[in-house]
Amino acid sequence: MEQWDNPRRWWALAALVLAALTIGFDITILNVALPTIAGELSVGTDALQWIVNAYVVVLAGLMLTCGALGDKYGRKLLLVVGLVLFAAASALAAWGDSAGVVIAARAGMGVGGAIILPVAFAVVAALFGPDDRSRAVSLLVVGTGAGIPLGPLIGGYLLEHFWWGSIFLINIPMAAIALLAIVFLMPETRDPAPRRLDLPGALLSTAGLAILVYGIIEAPDRGWGDGLVLGTLALAALLLCAFTAWELRTEQPMIDLRWFARRQFLWASLAGMLVSFTLLGMLFVLPQYLQDVAGHDAFATGLRLLPMIGGLVIGAPLGERLAVGGYRVPVGVGLLLSGVGLAVGATTGTDTSYGFVVVWLAAVGMGIGMALSPAMDAVLDDLPAERSGAGTAITMTLRQIGGALGVALLGSLLAQGYANDIDTDGLPEAAADAADDSVAGGLAVAERLDLPALAASARDAYMSGMTMVLIATGAVAILSAVLTTALLPGRPSTASKEEGVADAEHTAQA
Repeated sequence: MEQWDNPRRWWALAALVLAALTIGFDITILNVALPTIAGELSVGTDALQWIVNAYVVVLAGLMLTCGALGDKYGRKLLLVVGLVLFAAASALAAWGDSAGVVIAARAGMGVGGAIILPVAFAVVAALFGPDDRSRAVSLLVVGTGAGIPLGPLIGGYLLEHFWWGSIFLINIPMAAIALLAIVFLMPETRDPAPRRLDLPGALLSTAGLAILVYGIIEAPDRGWGDGLVLGTLALAALLLCAFTAWELRTEQPMIDLRWFARRQFLWASLAGMLVSFTLLGMLFVLPQYLQDVAGHDAFATGLRLLPMIGGLVIGAPLGERLAVGGYRVPVGVGLLLSGVGLAVGATTGTDTSYGFVVVWLAAVGMGIGMALSPAMDAVLDDLPAERSGAGTAITMTLRQIGGALGVALLGSLLAQGYANDIDTDGLPEAAADAADDSVAGGLAVAERLDLPALAASARDAYMSGMTMVLIATGAVAILSAVLTTALLPGRPSTASKEEGVADAEHTAQA
């Protein structure tokens, strides 16, 4: 492993944090702009869904391959390529004059993001030794995590003052600053003994993961029993099984699946996945509550999500300090704190004060920060440094899948809870269908027909669905805390780590 003890590495880390922040808020910034884009480009729901999903599908599908490419060809080179591609695709999206152009641009941004996220964490493993790596990981996690709730805030501000393309255009100066810092401050790092390109593994993993995420995304709208959904999930399972068989058989696999036999890597990766499930599932329901139930606009909604970022900023360094004595304590406590916060949040009602929301939202953010930083550090600590790109790509991919599952499963739960409780008796069929579809639809019908009782029923029904979602996410977080505490090892000694790596390499060569 190449050590770089120059203090400038912290400036290089700042560039990585900026890049991660950009990727983070780009996941959610688009949500507040969809109604405006629909009007400006004259597109329907299907096109809007693809504008959102093209980014997520490509991002999840390519991360495994991109992480391995960074190990082979150089992480600095891959970061430069990723940032240039992300900025160029953002410019194309900003001035796109049709849905097809914006969808293609969003896919290009997904490629850039798939390069940046896993390679950034791999660079941390290469540049920082055990004494400083926990702090570096903590800062990078804060950058990535803070960007997600910042998306609606930044998007709301830009839409109030500029045209819709500005939500993409803001990526360009941020990417440019990160790019210059990386070019001038970061040394090149790569696997000193690179493996040949595993083309079959790359193709199978990319296709399998992209199809899997697409199927998960489509399920809430089409239904989990829909033929297309079942077909895509079955095809994804087939491709991923083929990928697993190939990786276990080939002499130089793209990723070493035997890493999952190591308890620290396995349970730290799963902890990150479950945190993403909780985080994105909660962020799916909370903005709608703040806008449609509490009555705030997009910018005010973004402001009211800031307590979660404050909790994240406090929790990440706290988790870093606790991790000195072992990983299981901060990860377990962080997940437990998130679960308790979500359970408290489940008692939120239509007339609950925002001060109450601040308390549980900050607690959830603190728990996520406490859990996610040590979990990521545990993954890096358990990996051979030269293979950190491929290893972190596995964890980042699992987090993307966890987030997609959170939105899909919890979105279905929300829709079920809402539809079961809203009272549409006496409405014309078309109006009842629109009101049953979503709280926004229910409020629109109530306003058009001047039915305040329907508006109240829609808000109450949404709170029923949101309560179910927060109870479910809280239960997942608490169960994850129990499993992590029981099964995640503490920090291994250097000797045991080297022994484990040697065993894994020996097994791979056998």
